[in-house]
Amino acid sequence: MTTHDLIIRGGTIVDGTGGPPFSGDLAITNGRISGVGSVEGSATRTIDADGALVTPGVVDVHCHYDGQATWDSQIVPSAWHGVTTVVMGNCGVGFAPVHDRDHERLIELMEGVEDIPGSALHEGLDWRWNSFPEYLDALERRPHDIDFAAQVPHGALRLFVMGERGAAREDATEEDIAEMGRLAREAIEAGALGFSTSRTRNHRTSTGDWTPTLTAAADELAGIAAAMGASGLGVLQVVSDFADLDREMATVVGMAEASGCPLSISLAQSYQRPEDWRRILAAIGEANERGLRVTAQVAARPVGVLLGLQATIDPTRASASAQGLAGLPLGGRVAQLRRPEVREAVVEEMSASNSGFSWERVFPLGDPPDYEPAPEDSIEAEARRLGVPPAAVALDHLLEDDGRAFLYVPFLNYAQGNLDAVRAMLEDAHSVVGLGDGGAHVGTICDGSFPTTMLTHWVRDRSRGERLELATVVAKQTSATARMVGLLDRGVLQTGMKGDVSVIDLDNLTLHRPTMSFDLPAGGKRLLQRADGYLHTIVSGCEVYASGEHTGELPGRLVRGAQPAAIR
Repeated sequence: MTTHDLIIRGGTIVDGTGGPPFSGDLAITNGRISGVGSVEGSATRTIDADGALVTPGVVDVHCHYDGQATWDSQIVPSAWHGVTTVVMGNCGVGFAPVHDRDHERLIELMEGVEDIPGSALHEGLDWRWNSFPEYLDALERRPHDIDFAAQVPHGALRLFVMGERGAAREDATEEDIAEMGRLAREAIEAGALGFSTSRTRNHRTSTGDWTPTLTAAADELAGIAAAMGASGLGVLQVVSDFADLDREMATVVGMAEASGCPLSISLAQSYQRPEDWRRILAAIGEANERGLRVTAQVAARPVGVLLGLQATIDPTRASASAQGLAGLPLGGRVAQLRRPEVREAVVEEMSASNSGFSWERVFPLGDPPDYEPAPEDSIEAEARRLGVPPAAVALDHLLEDDGRAFLYVPFLNYAQGNLDAVRAMLEDAHSVVGLGDGGAHVGTICDGSFPTTMLTHWVRDRSRGERLELATVVAKQTSATARMVGLLDRGVLQTGMKGDVSVIDLDNLTLHRPTMSFDLPAGGKRLLQRADGYLHTIVSGCEVYASGEHTGELPGRLVRGAQPAAIR
């Protein structure tokens, strides 16, 4: 009789292929799946999964743990949400390659673009690298709970090669492009998974400057991509505003044409151009018909900013009276803001200010959080019902839970006040779940919990529109994401594949409201979000989280480059 390391018995297996769920067992031996279906033999350990789902671990392709992974062995919050592999280095920002003189510039870029405290980066990064291969070696020296892969960031690469000219967004010369291409290929051959760039005006440094890559010309992008593609390896990732949609799409897709590499594009619905996402999806479809491999990364819900007394954006800062309390600890601020005379002054000053908030697009977040709120749930609507200023309603909500509550501002994917557009994006044949930004926007956005939203909201709970099939949801964030970035050894529960598995109590899966923690280096703050219902999270056959708590095991590793394996 065969002896396995682990057998998971009697669960509902959703294998990641998109096929229907089925009841059965799953075995893992030497870090690989050794049996699926009816598994005979014994095991060193057996898990009873009766009544639970058994799925592949989530492969989250859009994260920003570039700094955290150098100082922290736990890649959270992503690991709390069934994620077993993360891909970082997205949006053209990261910390290698780097000249010693440019440490501050790269910190300013990451702090501005991804809202990671500069003080935490200054204390946490040891800068024991210059080249990208050296950065990979530094990452590999620390053990981790889950697997992770890195991409070459265009911003760091441009600054490294072009210096001040790159930061000032001057056009790259032929020599610049050739050198950036050479370094990108060197990084890919050392184990980088791909190359990423940013072309959106939403991205600025902490000093207010545009990113170095914003206006990079088509020949620069194509040249770097072609040099990388000559290795036969690597993927491309782009975020853009698509203001001139046809021209920009031609520029971006030109990278895939020049290199033959797979390309992924961040896709979301904006308030300003609420139908452009359809044109972008259509262009992606046309590119695939021409033989290119282009994929849309789609968010699981609105991309939404959190407002709060502890958050980066605090609505009470529009009030001079509230600003005068800024030096107090949270409890003292809350006590003062609850005093009738202070509350009255703050509400009056917030109402008189030009704070930029459209209260009809601001909602109480709640616990559990509601990520598809109805228009009648807005701060504006509640204020009308009560006959009070919206600022009064906002302040009362912010003071809930002793000042730890949040307001929610969906600024992408919510132009119609529902998630029907997101559903259409998710159903597209050329889309995957992405854009969760785990590790980033730590004071404003907390979307690393997308995998849990996919299972709770889209599979089980949605009441304001159609839901999605369980098998589709699982595939969209496991096998589909793994294939998109060339990690073909995971994302599917089949014999021979990597033993990355989640055992999930779907009936009781619960996403909790984000909380603010102050556990980054230098006491830096970050939003964290927990979930109940992940019974077992397993990486390479080793249980790393049990009922949401870290087991102490650290089997995670740096994934160096594509991982070829046939999905049978």
